[in-house]
Amino acid sequence: MKRRDDPRHEARVEALKTLFEKSFRPQANLEKGTIAFEVYKNRQELDKQIKKNAPAWPISQIAPVDLAILRMAVWELVIKKQQEPYKAVIDEAVEIAKEFGSDSSPSFINGVLGSIISKEIT
Repeated sequence: MKRRDDPRHEARVEALKTLFEKSFRPQANLEKGTIAFEVYKNRQELDKQIKKNAPAWPISQIAPVDLAILRMAVWELVIKKQQEPYKAVIDEAVEIAKEFGSDSSPSFINGVLGSIISKEIT
């Protein structure tokens, strides 16, 4: 069973908070080598994947917390060198969405990531 004090979970939550802050304060600094730095650096490519797999939702209309979660998960699925099983990435993104997003966030994130898996990865 996954624990909240899992270092990977804590790193993802910290990255979410940093990316969320960056969406409101563009001048906020990102520490090189962190998840947030890597996600932010690749955000244009990540946003292309999100747009392609959530065509009804323009990036500007996705809640900032949901967008940060999606970007992190898509980065882990598509760009990150040491990849974890895609089911683990999706599960973690949904759990974080339950913790920080709205009531509809988990199903939205699960749907977009499921679409990416079926179209891009498998």
